[in-house]
Amino acid sequence: MTQNLARLEQLIGYQFQNLALLERAVTHRSWAYEKMPFGEEEEIRGLQNESLEFVGDSVLGLAIAEQLFVRNPKASEGDLTLMKHYLVSTETLAKIGKNLTLGEFLRFGRGEEKTGGRTKQAILANTLEAIIAAIFFDSGYILARGFINRIFIDEFRLATPKTSLDYKTLLQETLQAQKLSAPVYNVVKIEGPPHERTFLVEARWETGKVRSKGTSIKSAEMKAANLALKKLSKKQISGEERKS
Repeated sequence: MTQNLARLEQLIGYQFQNLALLERAVTHRSWAYEKMPFGEEEEIRGLQNESLEFVGDSVLGLAIAEQLFVRNPKASEGDLTLMKHYLVSTETLAKIGKNLTLGEFLRFGRGEEKTGGRTKQAILANTLEAIIAAIFFDSGYILARGFINRIFIDEFRLATPKTSLDYKTLLQETLQAQKLSAPVYNVVKIEGPPHERTFLVEARWETGKVRSKGTSIKSAEMKAANLALKKLSKKQISGEERKS
C-alpha cells in the first residue's frame, strides 16, 4: 500500500507529511466495513473517506469560487454560480479523477470491486474531494487551493456562462418559482448498437411533458429540460398576451 501511495503522490504532485490521511482518502466504506465487520460504527467511519469528502466539498467550493472571481471580475453572480455549478459537478470531478487515475488506488470491499466501483463517477468524484480534504488537513488551505487550481486548470479555461448552462437545474428552479413540483425524467426508449446508443428521454412535470433524444441519458435529459423551459416560456408569454 505504501508503494501505491507514493506513486499516487507523484501523480497528484503533492507529498504528504501524514501519509495516513492519503490512505484514508482512498479507502471506500465497503473496504472499511469488510475489514471490521463487527467493529463499532465510529471506528469504521474513522477508516473510510466519507468524512473527508464532506470537508473536501467545502474546501473545493471556496477555492473554485475564489478563482472564478479572480478570473471573471466583471461577471454577474448568476454567471459565477453557473460556472461554479459546472466545475464542482460530479461529472467534472469524475473526469479529473479519471485523468489522475484515482480508480487504480482505491481500496474497496469485494462487492464494490465486482460491480466496477473503480470507474463509477460518484466514487471518483468523492475520492477527489477526500484527497483535497487530506491535503487541507496536512498543510492547510493555501496548498489545498494550489492543488485545486492546478488540477482544474483546463476546466477553468472551458468554463464560461454559456458552456456551464445547466438546463435541468434551471427547469427545477423555474418550476419551484411557480410552486410546482420538480420534474421527473424517464428513459422511454434505447436505440442502436452498444457502441452507438441513442436515448429517448421524457421530462414530465405537473402541467406538461416533452421528449428529446441524446447520445447519453444525461445529454437527452439536458435537451429535454431545455425544451421544457422553452415550452414554459411560450406558455407564460401567451398568458401575458391574453391578459393584455
